[in-house]
Amino acid sequence: MSRASTLTAPLRHPDFRRLVTGRTFAEFGNAVAPVALAFAVLDLTGSAVDLGLVVGARSLTNVVLVLFGGVLADRLPRSVILQGTETAAAITQAAIAVSVLGGFASVPLLLGLSMANGAVSAIALPASSSIVPQTVPAPLLQPANALNRMLSNTGRFVGAAGGGVLVAAFGSGWAIGANAALFLFAALSYRRLRIARPERTGKSRPFAELAEGWQEFRSRTWVWVVVLQFMLVNAAAAGGIFVLGPAVADETFGRAGWGLVLAAETLGWVLGGVVAAHWRPQRALAIGVAFVLCNAIPLLVLAKAPNVVLLVGVMLLTGCAIELGAVAWDVSLQEHVPADRLARVYSYDVLGSIIAVPIGQVAAGPLAERWGREPVLLCGAAVIVVATLLALCSKQVRGLRRSTPESAPIA
Repeated sequence: MSRASTLTAPLRHPDFRRLVTGRTFAEFGNAVAPVALAFAVLDLTGSAVDLGLVVGARSLTNVVLVLFGGVLADRLPRSVILQGTETAAAITQAAIAVSVLGGFASVPLLLGLSMANGAVSAIALPASSSIVPQTVPAPLLQPANALNRMLSNTGRFVGAAGGGVLVAAFGSGWAIGANAALFLFAALSYRRLRIARPERTGKSRPFAELAEGWQEFRSRTWVWVVVLQFMLVNAAAAGGIFVLGPAVADETFGRAGWGLVLAAETLGWVLGGVVAAHWRPQRALAIGVAFVLCNAIPLLVLAKAPNVVLLVGVMLLTGCAIELGAVAWDVSLQEHVPADRLARVYSYDVLGSIIAVPIGQVAAGPLAERWGREPVLLCGAAVIVVATLLALCSKQVRGLRRSTPESAPIA
C-alpha cells in the first residue's frame, strides 16, 4: 500500500470522517482564542499579571473538573458529550466577544467566562482523546491518530495565523466572535457521529470509578512518569510562551508577527503528523519523550534573540517534534489500556499534564517583573531539559514496545 493510501485509509470509515471534521473546526476556533484573548486583556489593562490570571483561570477549572469528564466519557456516548461541549464553548466565547465589542469587558468578567470555558473543555477532553479507537479498526490506530491530529493541527495553523491577522486588522473582539462561530460548526459536525455508549452496567459511582481509573493509571510506571514530565514541561512552556511571549512580541516584532510564530508551530504539528503516520519504531514512546527537549528551544530564543524569522524556524521544528511524541503517546495508551477505562486514564493524563499550568501562567508575570523576563525564560528552558532527562531514566519508558504488529493489514 502506498504512503498516501496508508495515511488516508482511516477516512474510509464514516464516523472517523465526522470526527475529524468536527475536531478540525474546533481546533480552528481554539487557535484563534488564545491570541485574541491575550491581546484583549493587554488592551484592557496592559498587565502581564492580569493576562496570567485570565488564562490561568481557565486552566484551573480544567484541573478541578477533568477527572469527572473522564467518568462521564466512560459512561455516556462520547459523541453526545462532544456535541454539547462544543455548543457550550460557542456560547461562552460569544459572550466574551460581546463584552469586548460592547466596551464593558473587565478582568473579573473575563475571568468568569474563561472559567466557564475551562469547565466545558474539562468535560470534552477525555471524550475527545479516547474516541478514536471507536471509529477505526485496531490496525488503523497509528494512521488514524496521525491523521486526526494532522487535520486538527491544520485547523490550529490556519486559526493561529488568522487570529493574529484578525486582531491586528479588526481587534480582539471580532477575532473571538469568529472562534465562537467555529465552535458552533464543530458541534454541527458531531451531530452525525454515531458512537455506541460504553458498555458499563450497574449504578453510577463516580468516586469508585475514579479510584478504578487511578489504579489503572498508577499500575503502569511509564504512564505516570511521562505525565509527571509533562506536568513540569507544560508549566514552563505555558508561562514562557503564552504569558511572556505576547509581552515580548509587543515590544519587539509586533502582534501580527506573534501570530505567525504560533502558526509556524502548528504547521510543524502538521508536518510531524505526516511523518508519524508512516514512521513506526517499536520503541516509539522513548523517542517521543526525547523529542520533548525541543520545547526548550523557543524559550531560549525568546530570552536571547526575539527575532520573528528565527522564532518561526524554531517553532516549526518544535511543533514537528511535539507531534511525533504526541502520536506515540496516544497509540501507546490506546494499545495498552483497556477500552472501558481509557477515558479515565486519559483524564488523569490530562489532569497531571495541566495541573501545574495555572501555576506557570499566573507566576510568569510576577516573576518576570521581579527578576526580568530573560532569567525566567532561561529557567523555564532548564526545567524542560531536566524533566525530560529524568523521564528517560525510566526503564519502562525506554523499553515499551508497540503491541500492534507492524505488518498488520491496513484496511
